[in-house]
Amino acid sequence: VKDFQSGLKVGSYDFVPIIRYNSRPKDPSEMSMSDALPVTASSGWRDYYEMCKPRVVLLMLLCTLVGMFLATTSFVEIDLIAYCLVGVALVAGSAAALNHLIDASVDQKMARTENRPVAQGRVSNRQGLVFVFITGAAGLLILAVFVNPLTAWLNFFSWLGYGVIYSLYLKRATSQNIVIGGLFGAAPPLFGWTAVTNSIDGGGLLLVLIIFAWTPPHFWALAIDRLSDYQKVDIPMLPITHGVAYTKLHIVLYTIILIVVSVLPYVTGMSNLLYLISALALGAGFLYWSLVLLFDKNPNAALETFKYSIVYLAALFGGLLLDHYLMPINYA
Repeated sequence: VKDFQSGLKVGSYDFVPIIRYNSRPKDPSEMSMSDALPVTASSGWRDYYEMCKPRVVLLMLLCTLVGMFLATTSFVEIDLIAYCLVGVALVAGSAAALNHLIDASVDQKMARTENRPVAQGRVSNRQGLVFVFITGAAGLLILAVFVNPLTAWLNFFSWLGYGVIYSLYLKRATSQNIVIGGLFGAAPPLFGWTAVTNSIDGGGLLLVLIIFAWTPPHFWALAIDRLSDYQKVDIPMLPITHGVAYTKLHIVLYTIILIVVSVLPYVTGMSNLLYLISALALGAGFLYWSLVLLFDKNPNAALETFKYSIVYLAALFGGLLLDHYLMPINYA
């Protein structure tokens, strides 16, 4: 045990490895060999994979890919797609892993996150930091060398924003943490756009704006569903600081803002009728669930709203992609 007791300290945050024992005694007849052993810092590839938050990264990659295709009227070269997606995935995974390290003490207290590798001690702080450095550096190097320096710099600033500014400060500083911090997580389509154009243009920024407007209702719905978890930790999520009813109302308001923002690609001539129909239909679904949540029509409405928000974003960007190639805009 002594070998695992040394920790790291960054500012006011102590990164102390955690060793957990099975706390509930069992009848001897129910016990297996694993029940008798402590959970230690023995890590495997699945632990590092989990630290990268793969489902979140997968959604980011979809948005990145759509940003690449929307940036040009021709087809994007396969090697550029591969280098860009691998680089973005590595940098995003690095930021997610850093978040695991910073939030280990919080994760330990929440049912949703208590089994995470760092919170359980399967990955030590030093192992985690090495992993963060290797994946982040490799991703930035791939982007800088095989894509372009602009995309690499944007990924670095996004890594810094989410992994450091949001995780270390914003998350614990204000109830608007999700609104402000959402900007860092909204950048993936811009990564794809700059990978193709090597410039920051209005089209790429408009895609960022869509995800920026999507982020608050997405995360606030989860915060309501996991309210008891957040009440255990010192994180000022909006349902904790302002109440559930206030948060539900703001989910509805931000959903309306999202619907308005989501039709801007059509209004600006960036997309065609197929996308407009998709955006309005998907937005109607989001508004439906936000209203069900507001009026307490379903005890599972918060979780269902959260789940739908993920489907919404994936389908919305899928609609953008289909519209781009099935109903291309003629600028002549």
